[in-house]
Amino acid sequence: MEVLTINTIHRLIITVKEIRGKCPVFKVGDRIVIEGPNIVPEKTDALCVHALGSMLSMVIALGRGVGFKELGLAKEEGDVGYVQCLDPGPPYTLGGTVIFEIKREAMT
Repeated sequence: MEVLTINTIHRLIITVKEIRGKCPVFKVGDRIVIEGPNIVPEKTDALCVHALGSMLSMVIALGRGVGFKELGLAKEEGDVGYVQCLDPGPPYTLGGTVIFEIKREAMT
C-alpha cells in the first residue's frame, strides 16, 4: 500500500458503478479522471455539474491524500471509496442517483 502524505497530488479515477433510476448523463462504466486540480477531458467520458458539485469537496481532500475511511467514504483504509450523486431518483424525482467509485493513484 502506498504511503500517502497530505499535500501530495494524486490522480483520481471516478467510475460509475451503479445507477438507481435514470441518469441522462452517465452510463455504468463511464469515468471522470482528475489530476491535481484538472479534469482531464480526453480521459473523461461524461461530466455532470450535479454529480461534480456533490463530490467536489471530497475530491479536493482525496486528491491531497486525505484517507477515504477518514472522510467516511470507505469501510476500511485503502485507495478506494464511494460517493453518490445528489439526485435521489424515484419516487422523489424523475431522475436517479449514480454511485461512483473513486480510486486514487500516484501521479508519475
